[in-house]
Amino acid sequence: MAKSKLAKANEKIAEGVVGGYKKIEEGVVGGYKKIEEGVVNGFNKMTDKFVDEFLTKEGESVEDAKKRMAEEQAARKGRL
Repeated sequence: MAKSKLAKANEKIAEGVVGGYKKIEEGVVGGYKKIEEGVVNGFNKMTDKFVDEFLTKEGESVEDAKKRMAEEQAARKGRL
């Protein structure tokens, strides 16, 4: 059965709307991901600096200090 001109035009409009929506969605999601990444990276830099300044022991790296603190926290939770 042949499609009418109205049905073909309707499909073309629908494709255009869906395509436009996808472009907007990708732009919004991409922008959100960039902002989220920036915030998370900034927070991680801030926590690393805090741990480095106040919580590391002599000769201990920031990663080692974080691991040590996580183990201490887990041990405290195990005792409660």
